[in-house]
Amino acid sequence: MLPPARRGRRLALPALLSLLTCSLAFALVSEDVKKEAKQSKNLEKSDTSKKNDIDLKEIVFVIQSQSNSFHAKKAEQLKQSILKQSAALTQEMPTVLLLHQLAQQEGAWTILPLLPHFSVMYSRNSSWIFFCEEETRIQIVQLLETLRRYDPSKEWFLGKALHDEESTIIHHYAFSENPTVFKYPDLAAGWALSIPLVNKLTKRLKSESLKSDFTIDLKHEIALYIWDGGNGLPLTPVPEFCTDVVGSACATSLQSSLPLCGNPVKKEDIFVAVKTCKKFHGDRIPIVKQTWAGQAGHLEYYSDYADSSIPTVDLGIPNTDRGHCGKTFAILERFLNHSHDKIPWLVIVDDDTLISISRLRHLLSCYDAREPVFLGERYGYGLGTGGYSYVTGGGGMVFSREAIRRLLASKCRCYSNDAPDDMVLGMCFSGLGIPVTHSPLFHQARPVDYPKDFLSHQVPVSFHKHWNIDPVKVYFTWLAPGEEDRAREQSRRGLREEL
Repeated sequence: MLPPARRGRRLALPALLSLLTCSLAFALVSEDVKKEAKQSKNLEKSDTSKKNDIDLKEIVFVIQSQSNSFHAKKAEQLKQSILKQSAALTQEMPTVLLLHQLAQQEGAWTILPLLPHFSVMYSRNSSWIFFCEEETRIQIVQLLETLRRYDPSKEWFLGKALHDEESTIIHHYAFSENPTVFKYPDLAAGWALSIPLVNKLTKRLKSESLKSDFTIDLKHEIALYIWDGGNGLPLTPVPEFCTDVVGSACATSLQSSLPLCGNPVKKEDIFVAVKTCKKFHGDRIPIVKQTWAGQAGHLEYYSDYADSSIPTVDLGIPNTDRGHCGKTFAILERFLNHSHDKIPWLVIVDDDTLISISRLRHLLSCYDAREPVFLGERYGYGLGTGGYSYVTGGGGMVFSREAIRRLLASKCRCYSNDAPDDMVLGMCFSGLGIPVTHSPLFHQARPVDYPKDFLSHQVPVSFHKHWNIDPVKVYFTWLAPGEEDRAREQSRRGLREEL
């Protein structure tokens, strides 16, 4: 007779074999279940695609274009790309609209005032209004596949989701308790509204006027309006709307670089005017000199006090706590009539503006100083009721000599020395029919006031304010010339040599 231990091992062997057989069977069944579930999911996805099988003719593309010659050309190139890709699919062609050609009204760039037009013109035969910027790159096949996942008979607000890391002044400290909860679209990735939502928003726009006088950050304000205090729709994040090429699944993408338009403008062709006052001579001017001043070919500091150690120029305009309109117009007069008669570009910045002159030189290569150019970060005032757009001063205001000539010839001036200079300029240029040219690379606020995902696809030109930050560190982190800038310069030199 076997000892108890050996008898137990002999009896355990059949049980072990039985257990292994059951486990293997269970594994095979589980694998079959997984396959069936996957097939079911694919079938469901296929059924959804068939149900929402929209054609290209049901998409209205709206390129958020500008009338400046450089931007109009970029928008036209994107339009042709969309039409060329569409023609290859042998479907009826989609409608492609350029925003600056749609309406002469000042506020067309804010989108919402145009929704009634879209509702009247396209609600019968279209399913989607797809918005994009001039720099957005679109893969039409992937975009079609993406939109087919969403039932166009329902209300949809689609886009790449951004959110604030902390509450910020540019969003009026909205959702201050938890700013990450509110999502808004990165316009550069493209965003879409279904026609039922366009129709709903149109009814609301007709029954009540837009409440805010100011348009500061379009993407956030559009999302706020559609969300309607929780009574409307939140943004639905769409992973295929991209700002970098992360794979073939991306329906949209964006090239993260400064515009490429040939040789950078010479630094001697840009005059930089820094607005300051006596009380900031000791703390702000040293930071300007420590960071970006050395990049400028021509630079003057304009103050209410002539300090030879800096040196500053006293324009004879008393300092004001706000506005600075009198000082700004005195700078414009001095630039045009008393000196620098051959310099094509003027940049006016605050003494707490951080700016990359080297990047500005690259950017300005895309613009013609013989045209009236008024360039910077665009804000709007009273655009729902016939107001005007303006370049917000803190991020830097860029003028071509021709723009200044026309402005000063018009006799449009400040109503007081402490009037808001940027808004008065916007009002004057609007009256002259000279549009603001917007660049998202200029920033009225600090880097911490913008989403990281938004800044990650930019090569910024400026930021503003020293509040609660180390401005020198911000400059060298975000704006100082680096390896990428030097590589860009070398590649252009090589290209010139080849040509």
